[in-house]
This record gives sequence, structure tokens and C-alpha cells, in this order.
Amino acid sequence: MKGKTRLEFLILAAVPFIMVLGNSMLIPVLPEMKHQLKLTPFQVGLIITAFSLPAGLVIPWAGFLSDRIGRKRVMAPALVIYGAGGLVAGISVLLFRDAYLPVLIGRIIQGIGAGGTYQLAMALTGDIFQSRERTVALGLLESANGLGKVVSPIAGAAAALLAWYVPFFVYGTLAIPVALLLWFLVQEPPRRVQGPSISKYFGLLGGIFENKGVSLGSAFFAGFTVLFLLFGVLSYYTDLLEDTYGIKGLWKGVIIAGPILVMAITSYLTGAFFQKKPAPALKGAVWGGLFLMMVGLALAPLLKNIYLTYLCLVVLGGGAGLVLPALNTLITGAVAREERGLVTALYGTVRFFGAALGPPAFGLALALGPERMLFGGAALAGLAAGQVLFLLNAQRLVTPRSGAERSGHGEPAEAKTEPRSQAGVTTLGRRGAARETPGATLKTRGATLRSGGSTRRRGEAATSGKETKVPRLPLELLPAEELSQELSQLSQAVAVRARQRLQELQQERTAGEGSPVQKPPEVREGHVPPEGK
Repeated sequence: MKGKTRLEFLILAAVPFIMVLGNSMLIPVLPEMKHQLKLTPFQVGLIITAFSLPAGLVIPWAGFLSDRIGRKRVMAPALVIYGAGGLVAGISVLLFRDAYLPVLIGRIIQGIGAGGTYQLAMALTGDIFQSRERTVALGLLESANGLGKVVSPIAGAAAALLAWYVPFFVYGTLAIPVALLLWFLVQEPPRRVQGPSISKYFGLLGGIFENKGVSLGSAFFAGFTVLFLLFGVLSYYTDLLEDTYGIKGLWKGVIIAGPILVMAITSYLTGAFFQKKPAPALKGAVWGGLFLMMVGLALAPLLKNIYLTYLCLVVLGGGAGLVLPALNTLITGAVAREERGLVTALYGTVRFFGAALGPPAFGLALALGPERMLFGGAALAGLAAGQVLFLLNAQRLVTPRSGAERSGHGEPAEAKTEPRSQAGVTTLGRRGAARETPGATLKTRGATLRSGGSTRRRGEAATSGKETKVPRLPLELLPAEELSQELSQLSQAVAVRARQRLQELQQERTAGEGSPVQKPPEVREGHVPPEGK
């Protein structure tokens, strides 16, 4: 990366880091918050829900809006709203004796802002960077997200050493300056086309689920379960560490960060590994990770030793780290590139709902007893693993749909990355070069090049040879690098056709020189043409 581009990326990488602080930084503070505001476990869980639920609802709409007006115009105000919500919650504690309701309102404002941050940071990174740089940048962006997950419990516990409500002020202190840097220093590439309309947006989504709804639903439920159990269990154990074992302050944040660190490391190590694995291996990883989570939750109430109990938490984090990268690969590979934003936004919503509902659900279930609560969590993990085993068709999920399957929108299937040659047919891939075969036809952007001796434009009847339709290349949507590759491939195909046509003309000339030429009657010897001719 160049100097200016590196600065832009550092600003974008700060967005997921700040967003992930939204819940994780408060987890070690929840017991003190419960004590100071005199709350029940269910009410404390709503502090997490009030953030995650609005964020999940806003994510798809923020993505839709950014496709129409630009990423920065959505992200920068969203970061300001996120920071302002934290300030509202913090100031409410100083102004009101009973601050619980104002704190909830501030958390709702924060959640609304969070819905327009991380996913759009990924999209804008993909817009700015090309080719290999894009892959590296997106990987580093995910690393920033993982770093935030690990640092946030420690940072929350450290900030709470000053006062339990100080973490609320940290949100505004970080988010608002980053919003200003994003607005003034990050240059968004100009948009070539406007995003889809509302009707087409939902039409595409309906077409996706009509074709792969069962498998996608199974994958979504697995992702929901992982976040539901992870945040629910962590909110319970942060109380347990303080009330039962007397572990408070910074050490509690460090202990809570342990399972999250294991999850982040597992995700990092397995993410690149799964990119090259076949679909059945991905399904096995999802099933295996959920099984590990089930085992960790089932053993936790049976083990009274604090170290063995903590080992169960580590197993829980490792299982989550195994599931999430495999799900990411399956879900992003389930649809074509132009539809990927829709599905990933919806998946982000489902994950936020899991994080939102986990803490209050575990708070309510605690009334039944911690053993029953944890066994219930193990049963949920087992249910999720079972439905993955029987309902998730990984091979079908990652197989691209054909153009006819696309919800009646008439859009062709995404072109393959390599050219394929059949008898009498030349096909052109997005990265490969055209291959020459007898009687081949290349059609692109309204023109057909035919090796059987005829050329026709759209709407004209074909006269000879075989023909295949290559998906029209949406050149106006391609970055400059890919556009040059497409034009290079097209020029190669035209050169192949020109050489082929030249050979045909030479063959016709050679054949004509070897046969007698029949003169017309008007010029035969001794023949006088009639008058008037």
C-alpha cells in the first residue's frame, strides 16, 4: 500500500475495532452496573439487547442506502450516532438518580449507529482496493475486528476502575474523531451505477431463498446459535467470577478475554484453510464446532473446579471459532457477486439478533438454576448441530445458480473464472483467454462472431454454425484492472476470429483458381448481345 492508501486503510480498520467494543467492553462491567442501578439479571441482559437488536435491524437498510448514495455518506453519520449514543448513556448516569431507562435509550441510539459501520467498512475497502491488495486489506480488516474482541473486555475493566460508567464515554471519544477522519481523509471511488430499487432489492432476496432457502436457513440458524450462546454464557460467567470467586477489576477482564482470544485465533487459523476446502469439509467444520460447544456447555455444570470450568469456556470459544469462518465461506459462496451484499447483510442481522437475545435469555433461565440453564444451552447447541447435519446441503449451497434460476430477473449467471471448451463452442471466462474451436461463435455485448462463415448482430437470424451465449460483461461495473482484462480477452477473441476468417478466404481463393471460370453470355467469343443490353 502507498502512504495515502495506508492512512485510508488505518481509518477503515478503526471502524470494526470500535464497533466490536459496543457489547464486549461492557461485559465485565455488567455486575457493577447491576449493583449500582439495582437491576435484575434480565434487566442487565437488556443493556446488551438494546444495542444489538437495533443494529441488526438497521444493517440491511444501511447497505441498501450505501448502494444508492455512497458508503461514506452512511458510515460517517453512523459513527457519530454510535458515539453520541454512548455519551447519552454516560451523561444520563450523572444527571439522573434512576438512570436505567435513559441508559437503555442511549444504547438503542448506539445500536442504530452500529448498523451502518462494519459491513460498510468491508464494502468500502472492497471498492478502494483491487486484486491482491483487496484480499490482504479484507483480511487485515477482519484481524482488526478480532483484535477488538480480545481487547474490549480488558479495556472495559480498565475503564471501569475509574468509574463503572466511564466505558460509555469511551465510545464517543473514539467514534466521533474516526467519523471526522473518514469523512475528510478517505476518498471513496466514484459510483458508476446506482443501487437497485426497493422492489428489485427484495426480489433478488426472494429469488435467493426460493432456490437455496433451506440450506441458507440452516446456516443462519447455526450462526445465530453461536452468538446467542457465546454472549449468553459470557454474561453469566462475568457474574460468577465476581459473586462466587471474588475476581474483580482488570483481572476479570483478562479472564473473560481468554475464550474470545481462543475464538479469534481459531478463526484466523482456520479461515484461510477453509477457503480451499470442498463444501463437505465446511459442513463438517460447522457441525464439529457446534458439537464442541455442546460438550463444553454440558460439562461445565458437572465440574466444580474453577480451572476445569474455565477450560469449558475455552472449548466453547474454540468451537465458535471453528463454526464462524466455515459459515462465512458457505454463505458468501452461495450467491453470485452482485447478490453477495444482500445475503451477508441479512446474515449480519441474524448474528446481531443472537448476540442481542443471548444475555437476557440466560438471565431469565438462571431462575431455573445454573445447571439447567447450561444444560439447556448444550441442548440448543446439539439441536443446531443436528439440523446442520440433516438440512444443510453444502454442495448445493456453494454451487452458483444458473441464469434461469434467478427469480425472473433475467440476469445471466456469473461467468466462470476459467474458459471452457466444448465441441464447436468457444466460451470466454472472466479471467481466461478465448479458445479457438471449429465452427465456434463468440457473442458479447450485442454482437456475435461466427466461425462458420457468417456474422450477425442482435435480432438477426443466424445462418450457419453453432452458437453459444456468453454472459454479457457488465463493463460499467468493473474496476479498471478487471476492465482491461476483459478488453484484452475480447481483443484476443477478435484476433482468433480474424485469423480464422483469413484462412477461410485463402481456402476459397485456392479452390477458385483450380476450377474453370464460366464467362457470362455477354462476353463469350462470337456472341453479340441483343440491342438494349
